[in-house]
Amino acid sequence: MDKNIKTIGLIVKNSEQMVVDTFRRLNDYLNSKKYSVLLDETVGALLEDADLVSREKLGQQSQLVIVIGGDGTLLSAARSLADFKTPILGINLGRLGFLVDVSPDDMLDVIEQVLSGNYKDERRFLLQAKVMRGDKELKSSDAFNDIVVHIRNVARMIDFSTYVDGVFVNEQRADGMVISTPTGSTAYALSSGGPLIHPSLEAMTLVPICPHTLSNRPIVISANSKVEVVINENNRSTPQVSWDGQSNFDLQPGDRILIERKSNDVHLIHPEFYDYFQILRAKLRWSEQL
Repeated sequence: MDKNIKTIGLIVKNSEQMVVDTFRRLNDYLNSKKYSVLLDETVGALLEDADLVSREKLGQQSQLVIVIGGDGTLLSAARSLADFKTPILGINLGRLGFLVDVSPDDMLDVIEQVLSGNYKDERRFLLQAKVMRGDKELKSSDAFNDIVVHIRNVARMIDFSTYVDGVFVNEQRADGMVISTPTGSTAYALSSGGPLIHPSLEAMTLVPICPHTLSNRPIVISANSKVEVVINENNRSTPQVSWDGQSNFDLQPGDRILIERKSNDVHLIHPEFYDYFQILRAKLRWSEQL
């Protein structure tokens, strides 16, 4: 990241009082340091008559984007900013956060260090998935955590088949499957019994959700593999595919979900003291006294 930062973009979660207070402290600080501050459209609920810019302009013109919120806010920001290769720093106002790692109490000290060039730089990949019905593409989107094929609203399993790089893996009945990046290995994939994958690894995981056959286990494959999930013709439920749990699309028998790595990575900025394993210990409550 360029140490000579002049323009900083701000994205916020919502208008909760803690978000408002944190945003105002940060905005006042950046303005006092004479930075040009671009305000995302999400800031509109916090400031009256503010000059707001589109997410596209924010990505094009900012040398750094600061996200105030939880992991969900950062997931949305990451998907929209990846094509611009804009560095992102997260201020944690959520609950169980693995991505936004700066507390509001330390915010100004950390940002001062980052703007002085003292930080850890990390690149993480996204997935992109498209839904095909015959030869027609119906929906396409990106995901930072995971692509999930799941039942929509009834307690009935999905019949589907999985292929990796064109090779048949298996046919199964389950509540669905999570196709996860290492970033998403601490999210839905973890609660479905998947492994923790260090974010530096070039891998993705296929994690079945409540499979009918208990021998169906998570599989770790190359991040450069191409995954295809086919909804079988005999399927009787109404499944959906979800991108990071924030965008959904209903599926029909015969639909194919094609999943592969996105060409542009997410550029994350961490404090100099960032420690992935310390975050795991804190968030998963490892090593606590019993």
